[in-house]
Amino acid sequence: MTVEPHLRTKDLARAVQISVQQVRNYEAGGFIPVAERSPSGYRRYTRQHLLALKTARQLIGGYGGQRAQQIMQAIHGGKLADALALINERHAELDRTRLQLEQTLAALSVLAAQSPAATQPRSSQRVHVGAAARLVGVRVSALRFWEEQGLLQPSREDGSRYRLYDERQLRRLRIVALLRQANHDFAAIRTTLDELEAGRPQRAVAAVEQRRGELASISWRCLGAMATLYAYASEFLDGLDTM
Repeated sequence: MTVEPHLRTKDLARAVQISVQQVRNYEAGGFIPVAERSPSGYRRYTRQHLLALKTARQLIGGYGGQRAQQIMQAIHGGKLADALALINERHAELDRTRLQLEQTLAALSVLAAQSPAATQPRSSQRVHVGAAARLVGVRVSALRFWEEQGLLQPSREDGSRYRLYDERQLRRLRIVALLRQANHDFAAIRTTLDELEAGRPQRAVAAVEQRRGELASISWRCLGAMATLYAYASEFLDGLDTM
């Protein structure tokens, strides 16, 4: 029987270029299995710990720290269905974002072909703030805050004074939501909106294309992480329930 050599904490740290304390944090967070201890109290890591650590690091790149932690905890707990649900949830989020980007690009293409006069709102297509928020998947409070920042200018319904968003404001809203998701600051968003209002949508198109590139990179990292996770689980966790 071949005895697998033990790895020290600093061996794992060196292998993935992180600090010794970070390795301990990964173990404490459930990203890797708990290590056995030597009689003197030192951690005894194995090849499984090393591959679990590499897998966790890749997952973080595509799925974020919190979801990666939950996935690894589920995997080590033998809960494959829970891990796959978390993975599918992330993929669904990415797909929703992709669809939103495609819709925004389509809207910008139409806008680019129109004159400023042709982009005036049509009163028959006005919606209340709640419906507008649902269209872009954000909270109503976000719309109100963006209005305070001067990014949106909804009209008010006669009598009730409820906010109303026409086609022009909905178009602005989609751009604001997209650019905020891509971490653009309010000054950059105002500039982009000004370009749109002036009939020059090039900046907005560039922002959407940049976001598409970022999304593709995230999806590629997810794909790599899935390959690594599959290899790790197949080798070390034969007891996973796949039913």
